[in-house]
Amino acid sequence: MSRLRRYLRDNAVPLALLSPAVLVILLVVLLPLLFSLYTSFSNYRLIRPESLWDVVWFRNYVRVLGDGDFWAALGRTVLFLTLVLNLEMLLGLGLALMVNRLTFGQRTMRTIMMFPMMFSPILVGFQFKYMFNDTIGVVNNALQSLGLTSHAIPFLVDRWLAFASIAIAEIWMSTSIFAILILAGLFAMPRDPVEAARVDGCTNWQVFRHITLPFLMPFIYIAMTIRSLDVARAYDIVDVMTGGGPAGRTELLWTLIARTAYDDSRMGQANAMAYVSILLSIFFTWYFFRKLMAARKHLGVF
Repeated sequence: MSRLRRYLRDNAVPLALLSPAVLVILLVVLLPLLFSLYTSFSNYRLIRPESLWDVVWFRNYVRVLGDGDFWAALGRTVLFLTLVLNLEMLLGLGLALMVNRLTFGQRTMRTIMMFPMMFSPILVGFQFKYMFNDTIGVVNNALQSLGLTSHAIPFLVDRWLAFASIAIAEIWMSTSIFAILILAGLFAMPRDPVEAARVDGCTNWQVFRHITLPFLMPFIYIAMTIRSLDVARAYDIVDVMTGGGPAGRTELLWTLIARTAYDDSRMGQANAMAYVSILLSIFFTWYFFRKLMAARKHLGVF
């Protein structure tokens, strides 16, 4: 106790300055989190406020684990995340390598690369929704004008085309995150190993494969960790472009959770779904963090 009193006396001013921020975090983050955790063990329905006190313990979690729609949405989310992350990484890597080779206008190109990520996901969703529209969409009009198709393609109605359309919108908006982080890695990479490899007669592919790419892997894994958390809880673009349709074929985890909570008014079951889906985010974060640590160890950075 004497040690605690001494610590409080010596750090009274810093603790007093930090207390408003801690209070705000408790009110804005911790209390809603605890409330949602409690409701996941209750039969809470928005249209029946008194059901907040109807505790059902693990019944919501049992229902979620036995719900085919939940597992289908989870599978689509994992597929969407895998597809989007890998394509964003490849496109971002190519874009960063091209920008790095520019000798004129490099700063301008770095600024332009950041434009897509500045747009609201809802705005991007509306933009691509009208681009892929089967009657007034730019894509269908361009394909028909070029004679590549004689009829409108139902991009947002067909199951796989709608899935691909959402992925394209997500990739367009967020590829720049990979490009910027990889470009930062290229700027930080020492030139001596590259020049020594070229003197030894290595081809461009060998230099990239054995020197450039291993050095960039920590930056790539950082970008993948950030983006995996974003993509795993994708909602805005999906809701605007397809609403989870057609017939729920593009419904991801968080669109299913939102429909369960607000359309079906089953807030308790929706919160149980949300806590189960958090495990997906934790898994991908853990996986990419391990890969990041392995890449840093390979480079001799601890």
